[in-house]
Amino acid sequence: MTVRVFGEVDGRPVHEVTLRSETGVEAKVIGWGAVLRDLVVPAGEGRLQRLVLGLNSVEDYSRHSPYFGAIAGRYGNRIGQGRFRLGDRVHQLSINDGQNSLHGGARGFSHQPWQLAALDNSSAALTLMSPDGDQGYPGNLTVSCLYRLVGLTLRVELTAATDAETPVNLCQHSYFNLDGAPSILDHNLHLAADFYTPTDAELIPTGEVRAVAGTPYDFRASRPVRLADETGQPFRYDTNFALRRDRLAPSGVDGRMLAHAATLASAVSGVTMEVWTTELGLQFYNGWMLDVPVPGLSGHPYGANAGLCLEPQFFPDSPNRPHFPFTFLRPGSAYRQITEYRFASAG
Repeated sequence: MTVRVFGEVDGRPVHEVTLRSETGVEAKVIGWGAVLRDLVVPAGEGRLQRLVLGLNSVEDYSRHSPYFGAIAGRYGNRIGQGRFRLGDRVHQLSINDGQNSLHGGARGFSHQPWQLAALDNSSAALTLMSPDGDQGYPGNLTVSCLYRLVGLTLRVELTAATDAETPVNLCQHSYFNLDGAPSILDHNLHLAADFYTPTDAELIPTGEVRAVAGTPYDFRASRPVRLADETGQPFRYDTNFALRRDRLAPSGVDGRMLAHAATLASAVSGVTMEVWTTELGLQFYNGWMLDVPVPGLSGHPYGANAGLCLEPQFFPDSPNRPHFPFTFLRPGSAYRQITEYRFASAG
């Protein structure tokens, strides 16, 4: 484990921690947004493979990052018109996506400095205090994020507690690319989901829960991400899937169970990634809006489909959809999400 100053925000240092596992996995985490800035795994025959998109300075993250590697919150994903009702009061949130609120608002958790709370060779814990009224949300919320390398697995644990009822939906927002190609459209993807939640033109759920069978959203069998739409262009995915949760494994915490959510694979690098999570939903975004004006890691430009996101979380706009999973956290209760990214190589 090594620590260095990565940059400054408002005159305060932002540190970067480099974690290493006994199997050769290396992860770099910065305090700004609790960002996973880099992730490298052994890919056989002495090769190392970078798996995530990242940027080269704090300034690039604060000005140009589309949530690369960040912890999104207080509510990851979208809340329609940036408002919700709690009791007799309507809460108006920060608007940063058309007329909606996305990933907690303009100064959500991805755009705030987190504190390094504990470190060792293979893990880093970060904390954040979100005050009452932050981006329009009620209640003082304390949040923690633990990144831990275990063998060929990256484990992410997210926890939160509040002093007033508030919606909470945290998510790890890395963009994955398993072979370094300019596009992930030839990656193969399997999603353990029989249903998805359709959206309107602004990507707000309509309230339906629809079967994937016979639609472009059917990833029940592994297939390439690439799929042409009616114009011949790559299909645009930014969609929440309701996880089946039929393959389970103990998380090791409070009797919670991890469920297999997704498998992503590259035939080029031979690297495979499985996503296992305690969450009920998974947002799949194939990066069709990417157009980053600054170089990424290794100097690579990041254009459309340069990476994809697999975000374990509750459903989008759940505070306004009573039939969606309950997302309000109350005093005395604890929010906890555990997600594991498990890697393997054909080499």
